[in-house]
Amino acid sequence: MKGIAGMPDRAGDGAENGHPDHVGNDHGGNDHGGTADQRRAQMLHAALEIISERGYADTRIADVAERAGVSPALVIYYFKTKDHLLTEAIRYYEDHWYEVGKRRMTEMTSAAARIEEIVAMSCLAEADPEPGTSWSLWLDFWAQAARNPEVASVRQKSDERWRDLISELVLAGQEGGEFRQIDPGTFAISLSTLLDGLTIQIALDDPVVDSVGAFELSMQFVAEQLGFSWTPGRGREAGREQKAQRQKAD
Repeated sequence: MKGIAGMPDRAGDGAENGHPDHVGNDHGGNDHGGTADQRRAQMLHAALEIISERGYADTRIADVAERAGVSPALVIYYFKTKDHLLTEAIRYYEDHWYEVGKRRMTEMTSAAARIEEIVAMSCLAEADPEPGTSWSLWLDFWAQAARNPEVASVRQKSDERWRDLISELVLAGQEGGEFRQIDPGTFAISLSTLLDGLTIQIALDDPVVDSVGAFELSMQFVAEQLGFSWTPGRGREAGREQKAQRQKAD
């Protein structure tokens, strides 16, 4: 599971990644604002937001169209069905997640720091370029994958891409002498499965396993398996602030 990364048509984030900050979103319903790619990005971003807020079952094409500032007919023209809109939204945000991760990792000098970063991006809101989007999106995605062959195919490719990245990072660390010699493929399956399970606990707002706890459990596993020392601490201050905010709200 990858944490929910920022979408390129967000103000501020878009300019950083070579995308325009404004994509011609006309909330009056003008379908002619921006290029075709920009309108498509608007609709995909709107779909991610609404599915995260309301859940897939309660998301309507009309809701996505209203959020994106286009007509429902245009959403249907681009994506045909709600299931296809979901799969394209997942592909869209994953592509950006990997772009963000690649940029961050090029600035790091050790394999241990790189693998810690992708674990942090999967668990910690402070490491996520768009912390406002919900982990529950993945619950909807997995639920649809269990019933819909199209969604299942996207889920399979998503997992393969994720495990390939983990394997590549492990191999690089082994070649550089940072990691012990274990099978990278087996490790990738173990870590990705661990993160998936912890994601469910985070999405369900489990009182025992929060995002910081999930990050630390994951990194303890990574350090033990790969044979390097790791000290907890990252994310704790932000985690305490989030906990205080929830208690205040209650």
